[in-house]
Amino acid sequence: MHGPGAGSSGWLLVALCAATGAYCLLRMRSRVEEQRRTAGGEALMGFGMAAMAVPAAVAPPSWAWAVYAAVFGAAGLRALWAARSGAHHLHHLVGAFAMVYMAVLMAGGSHAGIPVLTGVLLLYFTAYVLWTGTRLVPVAAAAPAGDVPAPGWGDRLELARACRLSMGIGMLAMLLTL
Repeated sequence: MHGPGAGSSGWLLVALCAATGAYCLLRMRSRVEEQRRTAGGEALMGFGMAAMAVPAAVAPPSWAWAVYAAVFGAAGLRALWAARSGAHHLHHLVGAFAMVYMAVLMAGGSHAGIPVLTGVLLLYFTAYVLWTGTRLVPVAAAAPAGDVPAPGWGDRLELARACRLSMGIGMLAMLLTL
């Protein structure tokens, strides 16, 4: 979001990504370990996207881009390792790769990426946003049993999907500026 004309829209993206990251921190209170782990990775992505979306008027120092690339490179390696147990971790790998890609471009002072690579990432995240959006459509659910506790904030599937949708839209917005 460091391209020309990224003022107020950049700040809106910062707010969206930071709010998403904050909600993902709340999701880390889930009773299910896998949900906690996933929420932690998504919180990192949300806050990282917020930091990278700050408009150019308040741009971070040049060394910060290398730190972003290193952090998301490590997150990508963790996602690659986790993908051994489930293919759903591959989305985290693609997201981390996109963040490294954008950080490397920004570290080099460039706002123009490799057109084919940027296009592939745009197609991927467009498909992801559309797919995730369709999964938010309500379906009839059975009423919970009498003694089953209501799910906590960390266990609400529809909120987790909305969080992922927000981050996908944010990633699209960031990639469109390249």
